Amino acid sequence: MRYYEYRHRVCLDETNVVGNVYYTHYLRWQGRCREMFLCEHVPEVVAQLGKSIVLVTTRVSCNYYRELAAFDEIVLRMRGSAMTPSRLTMFFQYFRVGPGAQEELVAEAEQEVACMLREAGRLEPSPLPLILRETVESFMEMEQEAARAGV
Repeated sequence: MRYYEYRHRVCLDETNVVGNVYYTHYLRWQGRCREMFLCEHVPEVVAQLGKSIVLVTTRVSCNYYRELAAFDEIVLRMRGSAMTPSRLTMFFQYFRVGPGAQEELVAEAEQEVACMLREAGRLEPSPLPLILRETVESFMEMEQEAARAGV
């Protein structure tokens, strides 16, 4: 399966009094992963963000399986899981990287964004830019092929 990967080292400021990562940081990392994907794969869209195109987060979730702590190395893997003409849903998996590059799944999450156009100070729903659709589809490829094959 093809996915976009973002690596992060947990810092002390991302932990709480108990010493584990505060839950909202997982959501922040989702946003950073999504933004880095856009920057690396569709810079044409990034150039329009905030000017004419706005990607509005409409839904976010995270299921936590294991705690993370300061200085843990994590890798987030993101792939497209659903797409409509104006909305995109992304699926995230968070892995702790241990000794010998062994990975442990610590959380799974989902985020949905809607594409909007800024016109006359208002936001109006808009189709996702074609280049974004095509790029995200390449990160959904295997799932789509399995669905077509009836798997």
